[in-house]
Amino acid sequence: VRDDLAERTRAELRADGIPDSAVTTRARILLRYAGTDASLPVAHGTVAAMAREFTEAHRARYGFTMDKPLVAEAVSVEATGTAGPHTAPRTAVRTGEGPPRPLGTVRMFTGDGWRDAALHRRDTLRAEDVVRGPAVVAEDDATTVVDPGWQATAGTAGHLVLSRAEPRPGRTALGTRVDPVMLEVFNNLFMSIAEQMGVRLENTAHSVNIKERLDFSCALFDADGGLVANAPHIPVHLGSMGESIEEVLRRNAGTLRPGDVYAVNDPYHGGTHLPDVTVVSPVFDEPAHGERARLRFLVASRGHHAEIGGITPGSMPAFSRTVDEEGVLFDNWLLVRDGTLREAETRRLLTGAAHPSRDPDTNLADLRAQIAANEKGITELRRMTRQFGQDVVEAYMGHVQDNAEESVRRIVAGLRDGSCRYETDNGAVIAVRVDVDREARRAVIDFEGTSPQQSGNFNAPRSVVTAAVLYVFRTLVEEDIPLNSGCLKPLDIRVPEGSMLAPVHPAATVAGNVETSQAVTGALYAALGVQAEGSGTMNNLTFGNDRIQYYETVASGSGAGEGFDGADAVQTHMTNSRLTDPEILEWRYPVLLESFGVREAGGGTGRWHGGSGAERRIRFLEPVTVALLSGHRRVPPYGMAGGGPGALGEQYVERADGRTVTPLEGCDTAALDTGDVLVLRTPGGGGYGRP
Repeated sequence: VRDDLAERTRAELRADGIPDSAVTTRARILLRYAGTDASLPVAHGTVAAMAREFTEAHRARYGFTMDKPLVAEAVSVEATGTAGPHTAPRTAVRTGEGPPRPLGTVRMFTGDGWRDAALHRRDTLRAEDVVRGPAVVAEDDATTVVDPGWQATAGTAGHLVLSRAEPRPGRTALGTRVDPVMLEVFNNLFMSIAEQMGVRLENTAHSVNIKERLDFSCALFDADGGLVANAPHIPVHLGSMGESIEEVLRRNAGTLRPGDVYAVNDPYHGGTHLPDVTVVSPVFDEPAHGERARLRFLVASRGHHAEIGGITPGSMPAFSRTVDEEGVLFDNWLLVRDGTLREAETRRLLTGAAHPSRDPDTNLADLRAQIAANEKGITELRRMTRQFGQDVVEAYMGHVQDNAEESVRRIVAGLRDGSCRYETDNGAVIAVRVDVDREARRAVIDFEGTSPQQSGNFNAPRSVVTAAVLYVFRTLVEEDIPLNSGCLKPLDIRVPEGSMLAPVHPAATVAGNVETSQAVTGALYAALGVQAEGSGTMNNLTFGNDRIQYYETVASGSGAGEGFDGADAVQTHMTNSRLTDPEILEWRYPVLLESFGVREAGGGTGRWHGGSGAERRIRFLEPVTVALLSGHRRVPPYGMAGGGPGALGEQYVERADGRTVTPLEGCDTAALDTGDVLVLRTPGGGGYGRP
């Protein structure tokens, strides 16, 4: 194949008049592991050489290798032909003595300020002329800037050679004491690493839920498990991910080693609900020969797996009663050992549960993408430590958390005591009281009085409560700081054990992460008197069968506040994902998206009105099971300061016969046949102030 392709490319160049003697070819082979779709190019050679190059490239990009055969996916040959030697115009040798004379001067900002720079015309320079900076060399189609400390030498072939004329100024070492300018630099550096992790995860994931809906989050942690920085991903992920990190550190103290990666989703051991699988990678330093590597940081990526098992397709069952009915548990699961993916063992875990995953191949593909995202974070952290030094990076990880703490303390000092009893559609109550100590700039957030653990799945692990508190208080800070553990230091969160906000095993929790988190957020905003309710639900929709599974959250109206209206049809508060593009949705799944638009008159009235919800109509082209987990179908989203409540949500099925309409509850499961249409109308946000 290679020789045939090489001859074909040579023939094309030969037809353009390029002789064979002037043509060179290069062959590349696209290789991938069997059962994966991540191919990498390697140079054509012996089997051993190609396998070695692929293994090195795969480990560098994705952070692991696999014990699988390699598949040659494609062969490519590139041919390059030269048109013969090229003779550059020569510059005449200067006959006069002395340096070239400038035509004049121009003002130029360079270095630390404005300077007068000599202006030269390129066609007046002769070979070996030297122009010292600051200077500008102008010609008809280019302008060359020569900075201070540099010089430009005219070459005999008509080119300019730039070289440093003075040594680079010595750099003052950056210390570990906090500097305001460097604090802002490190704030952005840490956040940038998390963002780069997210880009890699998006680009390498397989599932629609992660690749298209962006239902994932990435973050950096210090060696103690403290959240340092995150990308602006999903708030309920970010605030709760710390417990996954702490669980991995606690369970593997003294045994963590380079090349290990863990997976966690067990709500009672660091997770939140089973679809959210957190992949945790420890980051060790690069020790000198003979020294032992030390744990310096951790990186993590959490992705919502739209199928992880459970009693209904899509792994968001409306009526689960125990966590085992919700899917496969990853309890401190060793995913990668010494850089090798434990794929066979992980597949057995996914397929051997009481209610196994219906799509383990996609689970494994997304887990590989999460590992790759973490590897990007590791690479960038090591690059940062090589540039600034280990002690400086660790010091500024502490400084950015201290800065976040001080920012929240300033906000707390201006708050007042408040409380709220927030009733949910199923009759459960979330009670919260905020007691502020202005002098100490601290607050106690006490959830005493919250309903006990529920028989259904609206129980939320304590980590979800922590995420909601962290989110709410971070939104009160107007400064551009990372959301991190420092925000929580002035806050004392008290949650009664055995309540629906601190359930005990084996309580079901699948709705706690998505719905109860929104309710806790609404209760906190009400207690603080900040803004009206922003729909208070994620409107979770799953559908599927044994062949396909899909999950999405549908936008609602946001709440109004002092001086602003709510927004129509947006993802609010603890969710920040997007909806799958209609073309991709209809291409990957047996559905037609008949309409999706803003719902009329859905927002609460007031001086500032609440945002309207959305209406979504999906027609199914084959039989599926639909599951809904949503709120504010009975209790409307509250208004504030005299504003009216938002409209209730509703949903129903229009059967294919065109005559039958089947209403659905906010939490419900239904079997839909070919031609049936699901209609989902989401709640509006509450209004603020009297009209």
